[in-house]
Amino acid sequence: MNISLIIPAYNEAEHLPRILAAIPPLVGEVIVVDDGSSDQTADIARTNSAIVVQHHENQGKGMAMVSGITAASGDVVVFMDADMQHHPEDIERLVAFIEDGSADLVIGVRTLGSRSDMPPQRRLTNFLGNLLVFLRIRKWISDTQSGFRAIKKDFLDKMVFKSKRYEIEIEMLVWAHRLDMRIKEEPIKVKYAGEKSHWKVRNLFRVFRILY
Repeated sequence: MNISLIIPAYNEAEHLPRILAAIPPLVGEVIVVDDGSSDQTADIARTNSAIVVQHHENQGKGMAMVSGITAASGDVVVFMDADMQHHPEDIERLVAFIEDGSADLVIGVRTLGSRSDMPPQRRLTNFLGNLLVFLRIRKWISDTQSGFRAIKKDFLDKMVFKSKRYEIEIEMLVWAHRLDMRIKEEPIKVKYAGEKSHWKVRNLFRVFRILY
């Protein structure tokens, strides 16, 4: 299987060199979507042999992911955040379930182990998002807002997203339910470095509109 890695990035010039250097060899192409950055995000991505898709102005994570999907050529697409929260070496574990035929979508779950390291605001929005998704699809997903996931490209191409921002990750789960996809959850290591969560409780109103 050919694997495409999509990294939505907004002003992530500081983190990108370390992330790109740690990507495992099984990844066939790396696509960095520069979502209107004002720093050297795009230049650094190119220097590190990534394919760069640029937005001239910030459009939101959802739009960045859609642009990355359009550019991706792999059989499997992996999404990973650019803020050093995720560990690139975990890509192999996520993809393995798709390669062995046991899953169509694999979510890197931050909450299957100890929740003690997750900041309180993240725990709250995570739980509320999980609950809304459960009420909609009647399946409990432990980390509906995880930005680290692997998915078969042929299913991804059937999804028509309305989300422009972070709620796209929840909308993807609704599409997975509609398409009767097999969803696997896999615990991942997470590094919180004091960065602020982009998820706010008020953002769940946008999630509610998507779900209902």
